[in-house]
Amino acid sequence: MSEILEAARALREGHLVAIPTETVYGLGADATNPTAVAKIYAAKGRPADHPLIVHFSNPDLITTWATEVPEYAWDLARAFWPGPMSLVLRRSELAGDFITGGQDTVALRVPKHPVALELLGQFEKLGGLGVAAPSANRFGKVSPTNAEAVRAELGAYLAAEDFILEGGGSEVGIESTIIDCTSERPRLLRLGAITAQMITRVTGLEIDRGSSAIRVSGSLASHYAPNAKVVLNQVARPGDGFIALAAETTPDSAIRLIAPDDVEGYAQQLYFALRQADALGLERVVAITPKGDGLAEAIRDRLQRASF
Repeated sequence: MSEILEAARALREGHLVAIPTETVYGLGADATNPTAVAKIYAAKGRPADHPLIVHFSNPDLITTWATEVPEYAWDLARAFWPGPMSLVLRRSELAGDFITGGQDTVALRVPKHPVALELLGQFEKLGGLGVAAPSANRFGKVSPTNAEAVRAELGAYLAAEDFILEGGGSEVGIESTIIDCTSERPRLLRLGAITAQMITRVTGLEIDRGSSAIRVSGSLASHYAPNAKVVLNQVARPGDGFIALAAETTPDSAIRLIAPDDVEGYAQQLYFALRQADALGLERVVAITPKGDGLAEAIRDRLQRASF
């Protein structure tokens, strides 16, 4: 039996599986099993009112988990699934409070990573309908982008029956864009690789810039934080970690953590760099944030929360 099929069976039996995705690694459980989902919250130390994202491989399952799906949400699903995008919709009866944090909405996603898609497909063949999976880290800490980071972060909190699937490094490196699709126009709830410009191009609708009361992952002021203190756009001191695009010169006696050529590389390597700072025992990390909109804006969002 393949490891992925074993992992799918473990999910059906109520165990946890750490899943590689193109964004970050997630910690998954059967989204219809409240006992299994409770294990996610326990392993992460996550507050019970923080909703989870439900993952599946077949976009048609959107109507199993949600009601009142607007046409522009279908347009987004056709354009960006599988991919780094989660859609927030009015929940169906299947989406229990233990998934939604007591809200009347549910977040849904079809990830792109081949291991994740195969696992979800096998799970669905076994009768599963969706896998709830936040990032596979302790609450508020840096999301893992490889299996080794998951083991370091959560190994002590997982049971012998749980799985950590190997899938290499995450291609995108930051969490999915979350889009509120409960109103006439889409509203961005979390920035990511699917940008506002991309959403408008597909839907023909301008982004609703109004505020939202919907709670989603990664919306707290302080999040994605290493043990090291993160400061933004300051002069690095000797012994500081340093994160910046390759065009930025490393200050004297600073410790260069990454030197990506572009914003895509910056996003992909960011969480590795923050984890590396802690592995090296650094007290402070200086990050020079990339300029521009789109993915650069999402990177700035993550770094701002890490520095709070």
